[in-house]
Amino acid sequence: VHLVESGGGLVQPGGSLRLSCAASGFTFSSYAMSWYRQAPGKERELVAAITSAGGMTNYADSVKGRFTISRDNAKNTVYLQMNSLKPEDTAVYYCYVSVRLKGAWGQGTQVTVSS
Repeated sequence: VHLVESGGGLVQPGGSLRLSCAASGFTFSSYAMSWYRQAPGKERELVAAITSAGGMTNYADSVKGRFTISRDNAKNTVYLQMNSLKPEDTAVYYCYVSVRLKGAWGQGTQVTVSS
């Protein structure tokens, strides 16, 4: 299992970013995918998750209405569209999948929201 995140960067408050996670080494279309984040000095937290076919999603209360998770099973990629970004969204964002009860993480991508 291999997950590679991209799309992070520095953005001003109110701005937008789109994160991508390219997956390989497993049958991507058969597994739910998730995005987590970890801010300095804080525990890693679930941000959003999506079912294998993309029919159901769920979000942390702190990002509902601002973030959208989606996936393209033809491209083995999951996305996180982040709008109306706030300084408190600053964190390293990780892609996660559990394949046959074994969890796998990407290397993470830094998102910094600052003026």
